[in-house]
Amino acid sequence: ILCGYKAVKEALVGQAEAFSGRGHIAIIDPILRGKGVVFANGKSWKALRQFSQLTMRDFGMGRQSIEKQIQEEAQCLVEELRKSREKVQMEIDRVIGSHHLPALEDRAKMPYTDAVIHEIQRLGDVIPLGIPRSVIKDTHFRGYHLPKDTTVYPILSSVLHDPCHFEKPEAFHPGHFLDAEGNFRTQGAFIPFSLGKRLCLGESLARSELFLILTSVLQNFTLGSPKALEDIDITSRRNGLLKMPPEFQLCFLPRQGVGPGMQIP
Repeated sequence: ILCGYKAVKEALVGQAEAFSGRGHIAIIDPILRGKGVVFANGKSWKALRQFSQLTMRDFGMGRQSIEKQIQEEAQCLVEELRKSREKVQMEIDRVIGSHHLPALEDRAKMPYTDAVIHEIQRLGDVIPLGIPRSVIKDTHFRGYHLPKDTTVYPILSSVLHDPCHFEKPEAFHPGHFLDAEGNFRTQGAFIPFSLGKRLCLGESLARSELFLILTSVLQNFTLGSPKALEDIDITSRRNGLLKMPPEFQLCFLPRQGVGPGMQIP
């Protein structure tokens, strides 16, 4: 079990090759049988990872074309939903306005929005236990001898809630990602996509989607609740390796001066 940013980074980055295997998950192994880029090992994993990277490049990951695709996806979401938020919307109004679609180039000019998205991911902590690794050879780590094929759990929750790196680890506090002047600052302990050679391949795409979809929705809608806020239970539920949000209802209230192409009666 790896707990805390220093231990997780030391293993998954400092000894990346040794910790690059995928550990066993009893409830998943009989179904997937070590297949797929997430759960494969050895030569099979390396071939699948290379294929996945090439495929995502072909789809335009990180290029302008993928931005267009996500913008279209966000617009479809806005159309479907047409029938710390105020500050984000003020930043959206100031940087993007209501007459053009949010673009990835806007993110650098929207530090508070970027900080809110990062804090949502940090506090959301979707895979608290991380997906297990295994050592692919006999390995020495912090005075311990780990025989080949030892399963290792990098506890991502212990990193994302590490008080040495996050001032208020259990609170929603976008200031974790802002400096004294309000500029966005990176945090090494922000690792919802894990670290090392098994880092999530879709991180770049996911980050782009989160920014473009959230800003597209908040450009056009104000979010509300049919219930009083104090009556909403946001306690997460555990489902195997995942932490799931509870079900609750949201109201999407059209804003005046909606974005381009939005015709809301």
